[in-house]
Amino acid sequence: MDRNPFSEAELAERLAKLRAALIESGLEAAIIVSPENVFYLTGLDHWGYFAPHFLIVPPDRKPILITRSMERVTIENQVKATEFRGHSDSETAADLAARVLSELGLADKPIGLEYWTSGLSHGLALKLKAQVGASWSDISGLVDTMRRVKSAEEQALMRRAAKVTDAAAAAAIEAISDGAAEQDVAAQCVAAMIRAGGHAPGFGPFIRPAARLGEEHTTWGDKNYRSGEPVFLELSGCVSRYHAPLGRLVRIGGISDADAAMAETTAKAFDAVVAALKPGVKARDVYAAWQDVVDDAGLSHYRRHHCGYLVGAGQPPSWTGGNSVTGLRHDSDIEIEAGMSFHILSWLMGTGRGDDFISNTVLLTGSGAEVLTRTPTGPIVR
Repeated sequence: MDRNPFSEAELAERLAKLRAALIESGLEAAIIVSPENVFYLTGLDHWGYFAPHFLIVPPDRKPILITRSMERVTIENQVKATEFRGHSDSETAADLAARVLSELGLADKPIGLEYWTSGLSHGLALKLKAQVGASWSDISGLVDTMRRVKSAEEQALMRRAAKVTDAAAAAAIEAISDGAAEQDVAAQCVAAMIRAGGHAPGFGPFIRPAARLGEEHTTWGDKNYRSGEPVFLELSGCVSRYHAPLGRLVRIGGISDADAAMAETTAKAFDAVVAALKPGVKARDVYAAWQDVVDDAGLSHYRRHHCGYLVGAGQPPSWTGGNSVTGLRHDSDIEIEAGMSFHILSWLMGTGRGDDFISNTVLLTGSGAEVLTRTPTGPIVR
């Protein structure tokens, strides 16, 4: 994360697409505040997104990026496609944005603003609106939709991230054994990520015993793993904010016949999802492919909220690409397109007839669905 990962041509194309969408919507400017979307449009890759970033995109001049003044050196080194305006800690990004909009003659024009994002607090939005008499429109999701289809440059980053993922998973699996300390397993995993060329991921890795399986977003503790105890492993390598997650269930000492049989169903259901990922189909049809395998295995009582979700660029504290999840749900009408990438999860836990779980990152290319993460699916017994 010490450089801008995108070419100037790539960033120019994204800005042109955004401006075309603004014209179509009758808007004269946009303020982008989602950390993932600011990154997507500028290539600014740093940890400063804990503070607000306002990217003002006028119709006919260089965008203006507003954040804390102390970020000047990083932004001037990484970002060439925008003008930087920094504010002191005695004022807010909204105060400076109001002045900039006035300077540009946009303060009373129709302006698009992203409402639904962790990058804009309610108080900051009120402060901006109190100083600017614009006609405001919510453009949440506009840039997010653009980000769904990955360019060639993005796909290359995801393939690199997948290699980091596999290196980290291999190290974690090798370290898991009867008596192994949870911290030692995590240390081996994170060290392998870094040595493989990875950057700090949006969150995780999640490595925890099955006794805490239901704690969706907790990770290692201070205990030791024991024989007979499955270990949940879900992690993602990261390269320039792009993620390629995978998940495995690692068993210590052996596997029951019921779990081994369930592993066959899990793998079959995963393969069905991969086969269903084709341009033009709906997300609900992809989920149905997973559910059909589950039903045929005699588990028609079992349902999941999704069988995967879109993945790619993500800022802490998540790799999902923002504060919402675009899932392959039973009720989703999202159309699948070539260039989309997914974290596909085949999860069959708590079925009453055995447990198993695998997940991988899958990229839909012009040649079909490509599984990017190559860690063996198992069953994995240590």
